Amino acid sequence: MADLRPAARVPLLVLGMLSLVGGVLAGLTRLDWSTPASAANAAGWHGALMICTFLGTVISLERAAALSRGWAYAAPAAAGIGGIALLAAAPLILGKLLLTAAAATLLLASVQVLRRQVAPFTIILGAGAACWLAGNLVWLAGGPLTAAVPWWLAFLVLTIAGERIELTRLLPTPAGAQRLFYVITGGIIAGAALSHGQQEAGLALFAAGLLALALWLLRYDIARRNARTTDLTRFIAVCLLSGYGFLVLAGLLGLAGGFQPGHPWRDATLHAVGLGFVFSMIFGHAPIIFPAVLRVKIPYHPDFYVPLLVLHASLALRIFGGLDDAFALRRAGGLLNAIALLLFIVTMLTAVRRGKR
Repeated sequence: MADLRPAARVPLLVLGMLSLVGGVLAGLTRLDWSTPASAANAAGWHGALMICTFLGTVISLERAAALSRGWAYAAPAAAGIGGIALLAAAPLILGKLLLTAAAATLLLASVQVLRRQVAPFTIILGAGAACWLAGNLVWLAGGPLTAAVPWWLAFLVLTIAGERIELTRLLPTPAGAQRLFYVITGGIIAGAALSHGQQEAGLALFAAGLLALALWLLRYDIARRNARTTDLTRFIAVCLLSGYGFLVLAGLLGLAGGFQPGHPWRDATLHAVGLGFVFSMIFGHAPIIFPAVLRVKIPYHPDFYVPLLVLHASLALRIFGGLDDAFALRRAGGLLNAIALLLFIVTMLTAVRRGKR
């Protein structure tokens, strides 16, 4: 089956963006903000909407475009429709099945990439897709959503790590450091798996893996060098390095028990990963990924820093509120998080218009 034209990929991205809007509103509901009924009803699926439907759609869309095979677009389609099912209060099993199908298709696409090129980064990307499928299967089998979260976070972290390890080929990385990278990523997967039978030990291992990965990336990622450049290259480096800082924080909080369900620091820990790390990566890579997937121009502008600064400031407020048991600060920080994401979307759309001119 032939590849989709860039214009035909836009509806898939729109599905992902609808899940983002619904997921953000569902998250605001959890912070006691007034939201539309559809978002309020989906408050329990906030994590699934943000990770599986929005990020799952975007990641699998990028992978399908890189693979250039029409069948691979079934992954972002299933993930996006799964998000609509969750927001529309369709039978929960339907959303679970769609998301499981999306993850399985992404894993199949990753295997096809491995057949073309066996390399460290393709192996890690494949492992990330397998983690997404594992988490969805845990949820599909009737496990609580919290049991799937370590697998889902591993999916995001390994996907980003795989993309970054590809670029370390441009730097002379010691052989010992390369082996250490595989040990660290293996520890993250082992922690997610162990968390089912021995939750405390598994989540502690998972947190230690995140901390070790963040420190490894801070030491060996090319972003350290690129931060001394200018324009878009420097902006991407700033996004990456700041995201690694939040991943360090998440690892430390996780070692203190922050990943444990019901722990008072859980909100701070999860959002240090999901917002501080993952969305910093998205902000940095969007000016590269969107042109590659949609064939549009996104010229760099210093305005790109505005949503990044708002995101980090609002997340710092939210995390401080979570650590200090100050719900009002968490609540305000959550609303500002949503505003930061809105600013990011507006900034990207403005850049696209600027690119057309």
